[in-house]
Amino acid sequence: MTATASGRERTARTLPPGRDRQAHLLPAHHGAERATGDRTPRAAVVGGGIAGLTAAAALAERGVGVTLYEREAELGGRLRGWPTRLADGSTATMSRGFHAFFRQYYNLRALLRRTDPALTGLTGLPDYPLRHGGGRQDSFRRVPRTPPLSALGFAALSPSFTLREMVRMRPRAALPLLDVRVPEVYARFDGVSAYDLLDAIRFPEAARHLAFEVFSRSFFADPRELSAAEMALMFHIYFLGSAEGLLFDVPGEPFPQALWDPLARHLRTLGVRIQTGAPVEAVTVRPEGGFAVTAADGDTPYDAVVLALDPGALRSLVAGSGGLGDAEWRERMARLRTAPPFLVSRLWLDRPVRPDRPGFLGTSGYGPLDNVSVLNAWEGEAARWAARSGGAVLELHAYAQPPDADRTLTEKELLSELHRVYPETRQAGIVDARHEWRADCPLFTVGGYGDRPTVGTPTPGLVVAGDTVRTGLPVALMERAATSGFLAANTLLRTWGLRGHDLWTVPLGGRGRLLRAAARAGRGVTVRTSPGPRE
Repeated sequence: MTATASGRERTARTLPPGRDRQAHLLPAHHGAERATGDRTPRAAVVGGGIAGLTAAAALAERGVGVTLYEREAELGGRLRGWPTRLADGSTATMSRGFHAFFRQYYNLRALLRRTDPALTGLTGLPDYPLRHGGGRQDSFRRVPRTPPLSALGFAALSPSFTLREMVRMRPRAALPLLDVRVPEVYARFDGVSAYDLLDAIRFPEAARHLAFEVFSRSFFADPRELSAAEMALMFHIYFLGSAEGLLFDVPGEPFPQALWDPLARHLRTLGVRIQTGAPVEAVTVRPEGGFAVTAADGDTPYDAVVLALDPGALRSLVAGSGGLGDAEWRERMARLRTAPPFLVSRLWLDRPVRPDRPGFLGTSGYGPLDNVSVLNAWEGEAARWAARSGGAVLELHAYAQPPDADRTLTEKELLSELHRVYPETRQAGIVDARHEWRADCPLFTVGGYGDRPTVGTPTPGLVVAGDTVRTGLPVALMERAATSGFLAANTLLRTWGLRGHDLWTVPLGGRGRLLRAAARAGRGVTVRTSPGPRE
């Protein structure tokens, strides 16, 4: 490579990946560009969701021999999709539901750029309205993107922030949110719930429902169970830490067609062996070094293993794989908790909804209904079905349901609440419906941060990735999964003398001296825990 070309590469690496000039670069460690010679490292990646796919790509791009094991027939993890035949004879792609691809998700987008450099497969939604059952509605369309104007603008434009309620607020209790840092935010707020933090600040009730409880339910958790540290981190990522704003993109086609099928082809060109429908039964440490991965095709030796699993699967695999980690690490893995069940109902209706209905609507005060998506407004497959049939494709979500919830009753309640939100659906016939009940997301419970796994483990060559992992960086949800996948790969690449991969995050702390100084003024405020669940 010439000096000029090398300079251009360095310049490209240091240009922020979005509009935020303060986005933070974590440069890759140095090393050889690719593994060469007779002894190419071999790694098993267990789990084909975002974290596993990221780790597989990052390793294979450096010449590592990778085998990817996925227990389901499709890749994508919680974003997988599968074909289903509808009552009208047409074929559709079912999934576990809507996901928002925020512009702050730099590392997830870096993965997707492997097959779609310009991200043409994503399309932006023009708004993210939030509606309360009492009639109030908020919008992010006109909210400024640059902090602190983003938070101030939201409060100024929102009907949920009345003057009377704003006078009652305790702004000093909110000051620490102006300078959120990881892991310090967990030391301060992990011992209280998101509900108690909002109580301490005296956030207006309507604003709490319309914004912050909506965000907490992105973790599939009730605010009374969710660590306030995760809520504070979300506040930093979207409101006061990043200038990317709160609008987001969605895939223009179902997840497999838009994201995972192209990525699978890319991985295969890199030499990755993809094993779907292949649950891993155990991972054991070999006496001569490395690991043996036990799956349906027997035991296969590897130099390293990436465990990219949801909490329940990670718990189960560690329990069935004697010798991994040490006693303390295994006990922590056994304590990992899974969030309450959630429901995704997808309806194919025989008539359209009003053309001004948004592609995505967050709701509160409508029983179990947390949001409504009009899929045919932005997903190509749904739009083509709607055009052929003259109907509509809608998706309803209900998060954090009781473990003993009556599923049939909850599905009926969702439909009833849809009729309240979009009255024109009362007259619509249901051509077909699919209901997905799942309970495999991590629960970031109050005081649970210390139990969550880090990327590294006590066993050399064994790393963990996924959205439950502690990364030490200000990332969450899908972006945490992708970031941890890159971090897991980088950890292994360093041991083999291979170059790592650059990472980007939102700023690591408060934005500007004034905000950081204000945050210091609020550090003496104590947030008290509530005595028990509230009605």
